Amino acid sequence: MLFRLAWRNIWRNKRRTLITMASILFAVLFATFMESMQKGAWDHMISSVVNYYFGFAQVHQKGYWEEQSIDKAFPLADSLMQLEARNARIQKVIPRIESFALASTGNNTSGVLAIGIDPLAENSMTNLGGRLSKGKYLERGEAAALLAEGVAKHLGVGLGDTIVLISQGYHGVNAAGKYPVKGLVNFGSPELNKQMVYLPLEEAQHFYGAPGMVTSIALKIGSQDDIRPVVRSLYQALDTSVYEVMDWQEMLPDLVQAKSLDSAGNIIVYFILYLIIAFGIFGTILMMTKEREYEFGVLISIGMHRWQLGVAVWMEVVMLGLVGALAGILASLPFVWWFNIHPLRFTGDYASALENWGFEPIFPTLLSLRIFIQQALLVFILTAVLAAYPIYKIGKLKLVQAMRG
Repeated sequence: MLFRLAWRNIWRNKRRTLITMASILFAVLFATFMESMQKGAWDHMISSVVNYYFGFAQVHQKGYWEEQSIDKAFPLADSLMQLEARNARIQKVIPRIESFALASTGNNTSGVLAIGIDPLAENSMTNLGGRLSKGKYLERGEAAALLAEGVAKHLGVGLGDTIVLISQGYHGVNAAGKYPVKGLVNFGSPELNKQMVYLPLEEAQHFYGAPGMVTSIALKIGSQDDIRPVVRSLYQALDTSVYEVMDWQEMLPDLVQAKSLDSAGNIIVYFILYLIIAFGIFGTILMMTKEREYEFGVLISIGMHRWQLGVAVWMEVVMLGLVGALAGILASLPFVWWFNIHPLRFTGDYASALENWGFEPIFPTLLSLRIFIQQALLVFILTAVLAAYPIYKIGKLKLVQAMRG
């Protein structure tokens, strides 16, 4: 009975009801779009940066990440290469051996990061072949090199020229080799463009004097939600006294900090937004309560309990919040869906700045049911809390004064 009474009372003043619902609808719409844009942009940027080189998780010899020394290389056992088959969440295993070297041609020299890769596995995660600006991609077993454009420019070499690499190999052995330049790759990040040199894995192992060994195994994982289950399963499957398993958050703490800082800034924006929403909803409730004091006085005088009246009015406001929140979800869905399929694409200086950090200048929204429900629930809870005000006023209502109008 109270529910039916509350529903009928809502539509006694259609204009006020529609205005209140519209304010809640636009609040949910704006908050949902902001949240989906922020989370979608960060998910895309993290995927771009992480899959640029690191992968969502890596396996190293214990202590390697602190020193990153070639002496921390470990044998590439068959059990490690079979991780992909043993865990469905792992899409690809990408072995690497890497260390710093001195690249030279004639009188020109440059410090580089010389990396041995499995060409097919590497390309499946980082799309290295897609970054070729000149030449051809590497093939397994060949004695050739891919150079970042910045390295080639500094050394003054082009396709077909030969570079000399000199380094210290595994356990101090001398490492030296000559390699023809098979291709040039372009990275958005200037830092990567200045130092990356790629060799086929077997050739790099021979160069470093570490046959059959790698310094890291990067893991291609399909979804960020699968990272923790994968890491947990690897800790159970591997000997943790020998190996360490690190996810991207441990390897890139600066990126995690930047995301946290951006999220903290958004909390302030959300606080201001919900404060404005709260004042708007409360103003409507205050006006409704004041206009209906005579009605409340009459109902109590003819025998209706104050608590019953209070519950009925509270239900009115809660219904307004529920309908407005659901309408907000339905209204925001096409906007979020559209910008998920057709993301914002930045150009100019801002795009260049993002590319310099390895970010693709694309901001898609995240189409997630959790975001819709979370924002609608927050607005609904806010409305339900503010709806306690009429209950307070009804409890304090003086009947004679109320019926005098």
